[in-house]
This record gives sequence, structure tokens and C-alpha cells, in this order.
Amino acid sequence: MSTPAISKTRQLRNMLQSNQLEFIMEAHNGISARIVEEAGFKGIWGSGLALSAQFGVRDNNEASWTQVVEMLEFMSDVTDIPILLDGDTGYGNFNNMRRLVRKLEQRDIAGVCIEDKLFPKTNSFISGERQPLADMDEFSGKIKAGKDSQLDDDFNIVARIEALIAGWDVREALRRAEAYHEAGADAILIHSKMSKPDEILEFCQEWANRAPVVIVPTKYYSTPTDVFRKADISLVIWANHMIRTAVAAMQATANEVFENQTLVVVEDKIASVNELFRLQGADELVQAEKRYFNPDRDRTKAIILAASRGRALESLTRDKPKVMLPINGKPLLRHMADEFKKQGINDITVVAGYKADAIDVQGVKKVLNPDHETTGELQSLICAQDNFTDDILLTYGDLLFRTYILQDLLDVPGDLVMVVDSANSDTRFTGSPDYTWCSEEDDRSLLGADVDLKAIADCYDDQGPPPSGRWIGMLHIRARGMEWIKQALEELQQHEDYRQIGIPHLLEHLVKQGKPVKVHYIHGHWMDVNALEDLDRAGDFTK
Repeated sequence: MSTPAISKTRQLRNMLQSNQLEFIMEAHNGISARIVEEAGFKGIWGSGLALSAQFGVRDNNEASWTQVVEMLEFMSDVTDIPILLDGDTGYGNFNNMRRLVRKLEQRDIAGVCIEDKLFPKTNSFISGERQPLADMDEFSGKIKAGKDSQLDDDFNIVARIEALIAGWDVREALRRAEAYHEAGADAILIHSKMSKPDEILEFCQEWANRAPVVIVPTKYYSTPTDVFRKADISLVIWANHMIRTAVAAMQATANEVFENQTLVVVEDKIASVNELFRLQGADELVQAEKRYFNPDRDRTKAIILAASRGRALESLTRDKPKVMLPINGKPLLRHMADEFKKQGINDITVVAGYKADAIDVQGVKKVLNPDHETTGELQSLICAQDNFTDDILLTYGDLLFRTYILQDLLDVPGDLVMVVDSANSDTRFTGSPDYTWCSEEDDRSLLGADVDLKAIADCYDDQGPPPSGRWIGMLHIRARGMEWIKQALEELQQHEDYRQIGIPHLLEHLVKQGKPVKVHYIHGHWMDVNALEDLDRAGDFTK
């Protein structure tokens, strides 16, 4: 949406004062408003009936005026054309009217139409009701209050006359129109529920265009539009046709899907998901994300080491690796990928091995470790070297974790930053532990403490210092850290046993070389999936 050269209030005023017949179309939410604008209409009618219907309530002021104004704000935000609100009776007395005008101006609504019925109002077309009218002087005072309250001189107040609806004659309608015009109304809406426009045309002839006339030809819809032109009518409102179209289409779709129990019968008849995205402005958000949403984060890529079978899971991994085990209906790998994408990490590579063909998660690339049965994690990392960049998130493939852990890790400075759980409760884990000893213990009262890894091992001597925590299998690697890792991989490949070396050995090698491996402490809120007993916990964890 662009900024209009002419204010929305002025656009509506120009339509009311135009020397040609103008048209506005009903809309009831943001997406219908955008459709109305794209169709070519120069204005939008915020219909009370349609707005009530989209809330699922009656057109009897059952939706509060604040709910209506909130919806109007969405409609105004996505369009450049003016909105004229069907403001019912003004939602109360003169004081309510004053507040309504101020709130509409704040949301860039171009005008409001109020009708001379009693509050709470009843829809004009509900049959069997002879509806009372507001006192003419009281209603005139309401118009004056609205005009006195507006800050924008171009804000428009339209007075809707219900005399013909209520069974009065044209003479009464004219009497009221004159009073409301004198009170400051910018236009007069004359309404009728007859199937022919005779009353309307008689009114227009007598009124002689003393002020712009607005009509709503819902009942006399078959009248040729040229008749309205010849009667010097300024504005025609197509009042409720978007909501009625939507209802008919939704009913048809719901019935067809229910009866046929398949989407095949409707998919080609309805708007595509991409069209929905377009109307929602998805493309603009993509561009905005590139500009505003942490450009550095967008460069981060993920490498997931997931070549092993997970033998402790027994028959569950007979035909798939453990990263494809379903957890609450989604593969474990999907849960991980979703967490990465929340942080803007969309380039995800998984190093596969066992039953690699079974790995099928949208948005995740695969590379293969063909020697997965005889090699360790280091070899899997070497297989992913073509995907190395200067910003990599390296993780094991069996992790579940709370969103904040990854979010915080990505913000921690350092060339190599590992996540260490200081909770040290071995009963929570079933896999091989990676114990860590760090330069400082976890002082949970200090945030962002500068802590370095001193050692890492899969066991420890009870006689020695206890570990500071356990590495969870998550490492953030930035540019200089990646250079260190590439050099270390070359050096470690000279070892006879390098094919069985794991990532902890790599980290230990870097520490011995004096490379700073920073520690980001957490305290629980993660788990790894290694054994059958983990699956129930994983299900609870991901609920």
C-alpha cells in the first residue's frame, strides 16, 4: 500500500461533490477491502450488516463500536481508498458521536453515515417491524456534535433518513433532510425498501440537489443505473454483496467437501493459497525481512549430523533413522527445522547415512556419509564441507529444545560458542554424556558471563573436579572459528583413528591449541532422543 497523494477524507468528499455518479462497494474485513480496491472501486462501504455478520452476530449493535472500529483499522491499513462507515445511530447520544468521530479520524476513516433511528438500532430490512425514528432535533444535535469534533475539515458525516422505511411519506423525509443539512451533514442518504425507486426519485426531484444524495439500491437493484444519473444522485452504495457472495461460496464449498470427503471437487474452483498470500501482502514481508530482520541472522546456515541409526530405539528404526521418528505427528527432524526457521535459519543441511532415502522433510537438504557404519561424527562433518560458510549452526540430529536456547545462542558473541547445560542431572539423559569443564561455573544470577571451555570428555574421575555441565550437541561457528575448524579437520585426519573421532574430540583439539571455545550456559529445557523411554518424554516436551 502506498501513501495516497490526496487524503482519504478529501477523496470521499470529491466523490460526494462530483458531477458524475460515483460508486462504493461493501467490505467487512481487510482482505475484502483489498479486493474491493483491486476491482477498481474508488471507495469502500463499511456496512453495519456485513461487519456484524463477519462477527457472527445480529445487526442490532450486538458488535460493540470498539470492535467495529478495530476491524475498520485493519481495512484502512491495507487500502489507499476512503472508507465510509455505516455508523448505525452513532452508537449512542451526541457524546458517543463525538468520541466516534475522533476515533475514526485516528484510523484514517474518511467518514461516517448515521441514521435517525433509536439506539440500539434494528436493521432496516427486517420485515414486520414499524421502527420508531429519533427525534429530529436530537439527531440534528448529534450531527452538530460530530462536525464540531472533527479535526480534519474534510471528514464527512452523512445523514441517513429512515422516514420512508418507517412508513412516513416523502414530505417527512424532506423535512428531516433539510434539518440535517442545516445541522452540517455533508450528504443525505435517502433509504427505501420498495422494489422500485419511485420514492427515491420523488425525493430527489423535490430535494433539487441542495446537498449530495447517497442511495443504497439493495431492494430496487434492477433499476437501470442511468436512472440514478438522471436523478442527480451523487453516490451509489453496493451495500452487502461481498459478504453475501462470501457466504454463498463458503456454504457451497463446505457442503461439497462434507458430502464427497475429498478436496478434489473444490480445489480448482477456489482461490489458490498463493493468491491468499498475495492479498495478505506476503511479498512485502519477505522484502521487509531482508531489510530489517537481523541481516546477519539470515546468513546463518545449519548443519545437522544425523547419519546414525539409533540402535537403542530397536525396531522403530528398522526402516528409518531416528531423525525421522514421529514426535506428536511430526518427524524429529521437522521439529528441529521448525525451530531453526523461527530464527531465520532457512538453509538447513542434514548429513544422512543410515536409510538416507527415508529422510524427507521439506526445506532440508541432504548430503550423504556413505561410510556411516564405520565412521564417526568427524567424518560426517567432513562430508558437509561444501556447505561450510562463515556462519554455521552445527547440531546433533536428536535434539529437542526450547526456542529461547537457540535464540540466545545466536546472540552470544564468539568465534565458537557451545551450549552447556549446567543442571547436571544425569537421570534426564540416556545417551553418552559429553561432560564439560569450564573456566567459570554457571552463576545463574549473571547473564552473559564470559566463560571458556577448558576440557570435554565422555567420563570423569570422581576424585577429580566435577564437570561444569554437559554439552548438549549445539555449536555456533562464525568466520574465524570456521577457519580453525577447517585447519583442525586437516590435522585430525592424520590420526590413525580419525574415522571414529567425534565432535567432542574436535573441540578438545581446539582447546589444546589455545583456541577460545566460548560457553553459553543453560539450565535444562532440552532433551535428546536416544532410547525408547525418551519417546514419551519427547511427546510431552513438544506439546
